[in-house]
Amino acid sequence: MRFFKNLGTAIFFGNYFYGICTVALCIEASLQQRYPLNDAAWYIFVFAASVLYYIYAYMGEASEKTTNRRTLWYIHNRRAMQLSSIILSVIAAVTTAFILYRYGANIAHIQAWQWLAIAIVPAVAILYYGLPVDGLSKYNLRRTGWLKPFVIGFVWAGATTIYPVIYHQLQTGQPYVFTVISLLLFIKNVMFIAVLGIMFDIKDYAADHNRRLKTFVVQVGLRKTLFHIILPLSLVGFISFELYALLFRFNWVRIFFNTIPFILLLIVGYSMHQRRSIMYYLVIIDGIILIKAICGILGMELGGINA
Repeated sequence: MRFFKNLGTAIFFGNYFYGICTVALCIEASLQQRYPLNDAAWYIFVFAASVLYYIYAYMGEASEKTTNRRTLWYIHNRRAMQLSSIILSVIAAVTTAFILYRYGANIAHIQAWQWLAIAIVPAVAILYYGLPVDGLSKYNLRRTGWLKPFVIGFVWAGATTIYPVIYHQLQTGQPYVFTVISLLLFIKNVMFIAVLGIMFDIKDYAADHNRRLKTFVVQVGLRKTLFHIILPLSLVGFISFELYALLFRFNWVRIFFNTIPFILLLIVGYSMHQRRSIMYYLVIIDGIILIKAICGILGMELGGINA
């Protein structure tokens, strides 16, 4: 039992769960935009790159002067995470080399706006924690307070909604047409992840208040954040999807599965009025990301061609 407890802690604290969520969202986005799944190299690279990003971010924040359970875990497991980052870096490098070797000839098919999309997502992701340069690391998008969750949503949505289909173009040489469906899916993912990001800010209320970081919860308080921001945004997302589904005549199977994450968002959002542990945030709140992806996949696979 202790082994599984330690393994579960490592999966969530070590950010491997984020890698799983990223892969699942990529699969969901491809299917919902009616593109076939990419090859295994893409999903291996996505997993390795996303876990690496969070490992470096949390290792950079590790300090002995903290009571944060997650940060303390990184301090106590620094060598293991350093080894993990080396292994993941090798995996990312090998898959990148494989992709360039196999599909490099199709790079010419990537259009200018696609290169911009490819560049802007990692640029924003790097700027979120600040440039790793002395004197510049303190200037980061994380300090934007109320904008912080939407920056997170933008990075996640870009990496999991646009990247998979651009890679499919690289893989096949066929042009990628950015449709209204793609735009709406991107916006939906931005807002969905942003709401989860606002929930996470509740956990960091005391630290953010001390650092004078003007997040929603610091500026308006817990109750107003819950009832004036989180729950209304969740409800707006839910109603928007239902109207969108009716407009495009989704069948009941796809509507049913895609409604589940919004209902969970409302339930979990309401539950935030009670004090929660770090594992609640990592397992329950972040778990909604994986559930959303699974429900989206099931909706497409079981809903039929008219979904």
